[in-house]
Amino acid sequence: MKSSPLESAHVALGAKLVSFAGWNMPIQYTSIMDEHNAVRTHCGIFDISHMGQFIISGPNAAAWLNRMLTNNINHLAIGHGQYTLMVNDKGGVIDDLIAYRTGENEFFLVVNASMIDEDFFWLASHQDGNVTLQNESNLWAGMAVQGPHSLGVFAKVCPGETLPPRNGIATLASGPVVCRTGYTGEDGFEFFTPVADGIPVWEKFVAAGAKPCALGARDTLRLEMGYPLNGNDLSPDHSPIEAGLGFFCDLEKGDFIGRDKLSQQKANGPAVKLTAIQYVEKGAPPRAHYPVHSADGTVIGELASGVHSPSLATGIGMAYLPAEFSKIGTPLQIEVRGKLCLAKVVKKPFYRKPF
Repeated sequence: MKSSPLESAHVALGAKLVSFAGWNMPIQYTSIMDEHNAVRTHCGIFDISHMGQFIISGPNAAAWLNRMLTNNINHLAIGHGQYTLMVNDKGGVIDDLIAYRTGENEFFLVVNASMIDEDFFWLASHQDGNVTLQNESNLWAGMAVQGPHSLGVFAKVCPGETLPPRNGIATLASGPVVCRTGYTGEDGFEFFTPVADGIPVWEKFVAAGAKPCALGARDTLRLEMGYPLNGNDLSPDHSPIEAGLGFFCDLEKGDFIGRDKLSQQKANGPAVKLTAIQYVEKGAPPRAHYPVHSADGTVIGELASGVHSPSLATGIGMAYLPAEFSKIGTPLQIEVRGKLCLAKVVKKPFYRKPF
């Protein structure tokens, strides 16, 4: 079990720690509801030190990454990033990640915690002689600061510094790397600082008004937005097309690993689709692996993810279902401990900010 460089801060705050992707990580501090609402209305801070960071550099870095990833690296200006995926030869998802261009021939990749070793092995096994790979995952402490007041919190902790634009990346004068993305549907940023500085930086953000939040709230926040979780909603058994992520697969950029399979699915339509499902009545919270039934009671799949949505006060989830059952409004039933709860197919995201 790996420990976050911020673990002692979590213990001091009374966090409940659990095993996640091989790491000992906080699942909650106060309550999932409390932490979820803090991010939606004010500002929360998450420990993301378990996520991986790779540096890809060299004269052929851009062309090589375009063969390894589904999105088009050539669309990135220096200082900008994009969501993209790494797929296998059959088009199945190995990992989803963010790729940032930090120089003409240099890129900063943020990958999922459970896939650091596998991702690096996959990239190294296809390495181009004009490309250098560096795994810096053990060098950084990472924090995600999210919520409508996150920019104000940043200004208090980093006076005189400027955040990058949305989906951007910048290195601050004091050394940390800041990325302007997120996994909650709220404005915010990711802050990567050397491991030795992790706890002091975390404490500064908390003192500036960011509420400590943990994996439980991170899961409810991301699922309300319909964001997939690798290992649940994404896997080598399903393609980005099946997961509804075709927008992040540039089939016109030239050849890349898995392109042939993705092109076939795009042309013919996938047989199954990752489908957003919401309760239409009160019921116990849905969870991953709960069976999904059609209206006539036939089992047609199982939930890949499921939670009680704090913002919507109802159960939500996603499941790979036969395409004919993925149309918006289709009535379904979720089996919860032997009881069938009425549900229906809805459009993502589940939650939309009120204006």
